[in-house]
Amino acid sequence: MNRLVLLSFDVEEFDMPLEYQFDIPVEEQMRIGKLGLDAIHPILDLAKSTLFTTANFANHFPNEIKALSTTHEIASHTFYHTAYATQDLLTSRLRLEEITEQKVTGLRMPRMRPVLMEDVKAAGYAYDSSINPTWLPGRYNNFHLPRTVYLESGIKRIPASVSPGIRVPLFWLSFKNMPYNLYLQLCKRTLAKDGYLCLYFHPWEFTPIEQFGLPSYTRRWCGLALVERLIKLVNDLSKDADFSTMNQI
Repeated sequence: MNRLVLLSFDVEEFDMPLEYQFDIPVEEQMRIGKLGLDAIHPILDLAKSTLFTTANFANHFPNEIKALSTTHEIASHTFYHTAYATQDLLTSRLRLEEITEQKVTGLRMPRMRPVLMEDVKAAGYAYDSSINPTWLPGRYNNFHLPRTVYLESGIKRIPASVSPGIRVPLFWLSFKNMPYNLYLQLCKRTLAKDGYLCLYFHPWEFTPIEQFGLPSYTRRWCGLALVERLIKLVNDLSKDADFSTMNQI
């Protein structure tokens, strides 16, 4: 198998400021989310991607999600980004399938929340990408979980990529805060070891978000500068791998 980059975006309402006691109305959450989705089109034009989409966001912008589904994979990010109930696994999948007229096989939980694979299987999914197999202070410690693709209760689990050995996470915050060349080298080392990379970002990162009370490490490299930085990464990784949607593996 050729080496693969599984580039993904969590397409969602921009509710992150609520975590930092910054009030942001739902309408503004949706506006920023949509601005971000528009902003990443130059990236999506370069690389096939998986778009983990909340059904709530898709309900607001069904035409856009339907259009993107012709080239990219639409997967579930449950129904709402903040609220969650087990039944949202099924209802979000059904709604996304209704909008896209395509089968939805993948799930990622908002904020990488834990989820029972028995529930994921019962809701009709084939794979889950809700694991970051590293330690993130204040969030989770997943050092005990496998670093690469594995099966659990009949569901294929596709963890976000971390480097071999000490498990340096290669997620969105690392891309923002590491020197570019260091991040690229860790990606190449992981790609050579595992045969694939699983990277994830959020469209709202690619808009100006300095005014929403977020910590500086979450908004460094935002807006157009981040678009250009990710385009550079896509071009650099394209020398060593092909870009693929997750449902292709």
